[in-house]
Amino acid sequence: MLSEHERERYRRQTMLFGEEGQEKLKRATVFVAGAGGLGCPVALYLAAAGIGHIRIADCDTVETTNLNRQVLHWDRDVGRAKVASAGEKLAAVNPEIEVETARVVIDASNVADLAGDADVIVDAMDNFETRYLLNEVALARGIPLVHGAISGFFGQATTIIPEQTPCLRCIFPTAPPKETFPVVGTTPGVIGLVQANEVIKYLTGTGDLLAGRLLLWDGTNSTMETIAMERQPKCPACGHLHEKVCP
Repeated sequence: MLSEHERERYRRQTMLFGEEGQEKLKRATVFVAGAGGLGCPVALYLAAAGIGHIRIADCDTVETTNLNRQVLHWDRDVGRAKVASAGEKLAAVNPEIEVETARVVIDASNVADLAGDADVIVDAMDNFETRYLLNEVALARGIPLVHGAISGFFGQATTIIPEQTPCLRCIFPTAPPKETFPVVGTTPGVIGLVQANEVIKYLTGTGDLLAGRLLLWDGTNSTMETIAMERQPKCPACGHLHEKVCP
């Protein structure tokens, strides 16, 4: 149940989805993979919205070059672990939620434990090797995966619902080459907030998700569009689920 303080804090939200919706957010666990350009705005707005348990994992330390876009990290945090910096700010933003941090490289040995009992997984990574691992654990456990990616002024987002929508491998069968890409800070801000919005909508049952749709953001022209995506029956990640649903 919500306390009187929580009722007041989230009053503008409960006008949208009621106290029942806010209680769903309070009971939810969200795993945010990455505490960088995307992970910072995602986690910040999920904390502000009242997600009861945020688990955030990242292995990196804060560098000066991060500061144009990774809004939970400040000058004083350079050299600190990103999860320590992020966890400190999230706790200050909303002391009533639980923030769990893990300073680890997300890999095949720990991704399942990190996902744990999460209600939603957020892909806030910068490489497809890890994204594919998140995709696999999401499919295996039936957990929705909210994907986001950015480069320069451009970004994309989609929500993957296991056994219902295309998975990440359906949409991106092969990983693009690894590179150090340019980025203006507003781009992960836009995409990160789209991802946070998808999490809130899913947990409260509000609106239409980006399920089976890939959102494309073009910051140079300030345009946003969505394109329909289809499941691939022979997808190496979810093809067996397609056969299970559609014999």
